[in-house]
Amino acid sequence: MLRLIQNEWMKIFRRPGTYVMLGMLLIMTSVAGAFIKYQESGGTVPDNAEWKRGLQTQNESYQRQLNEMGEMAPREIQEQYQREIALNTYRIDNDISPNQEYSIWGFVSDTSQLIEFAGLFTIIIAGGIVASEFNWGTIKLLLIRPIKREKILAAKYITVVLFGFLMLFILFAYSAFLGAVLFGFPDEAVPYLYYYNGTVIEQSMGLHLIFYYGLESIHMLMLATMAFMISAVFRNSSLAIGLSLFLMFMGGQVTRLIAMKYDWAKYSLFANTDLLQYFEGIPVIQGMTLGFSVIMIFIYFMIFQVLAFYVFRKRDVAA
Repeated sequence: MLRLIQNEWMKIFRRPGTYVMLGMLLIMTSVAGAFIKYQESGGTVPDNAEWKRGLQTQNESYQRQLNEMGEMAPREIQEQYQREIALNTYRIDNDISPNQEYSIWGFVSDTSQLIEFAGLFTIIIAGGIVASEFNWGTIKLLLIRPIKREKILAAKYITVVLFGFLMLFILFAYSAFLGAVLFGFPDEAVPYLYYYNGTVIEQSMGLHLIFYYGLESIHMLMLATMAFMISAVFRNSSLAIGLSLFLMFMGGQVTRLIAMKYDWAKYSLFANTDLLQYFEGIPVIQGMTLGFSVIMIFIYFMIFQVLAFYVFRKRDVAA
């Protein structure tokens, strides 16, 4: 298996396009760093010594609006205001000011938006790793070896996953390096606060960012898995890449529109891949839980894998 993965890895890095994708990721991160560094407000602390009074006023405003709307308030508004009130109260009680110097952690957090581009590049690799073998006619050279088809396909999928993690690692490591050079480290460690199940939880910024990257990678890997499945089933890299990219950018929005009217939207893949909604936001549909989303992700993952392996094993490549 290791030899097969090594072979697939070498194929990926023989393509000039792979280095173009890596270069684009580094360039976009560098441009973001230069823009933030030299903008007028970059690196300054907000001048607000009375931040506790400001948070108390904000809480009073939120509570007043909740009381005025009563039970007529949309669920999303109620949960959002309750979350903000809890976070503000925790800051006041524990003397954790929201006014912080911009540092390495702020930059890594800002550049985490580029995870979508890492996902885009991973989808491109996943969509072509099987279909390209058929297009180039090299699939026959693979299958004449005394190796099971399932093992060949598994090696290709593992390579896709490893490439996705490589892109995430490069983005995180380069963002941290560039952030340290341009903005430095904070004078004192300030925890990140998030609201989960009615409780405010403290987490170190470094651990939070690793946690954030991990949860964001689920969406990327599920779309890459879908692109891999389409590539194996239909032998068409354009279809695999095009459809996966379309769903990457539009799937979540379409799901939210459907969820406004139909509860069955919670069974959609795109209603469940964003696990951050349970820690830093509001579930798309009331009643959804973290456990439910994990189960749905697992079901979709198994469907994609079963389709890919079944069709690849049964496909006739003699013609």
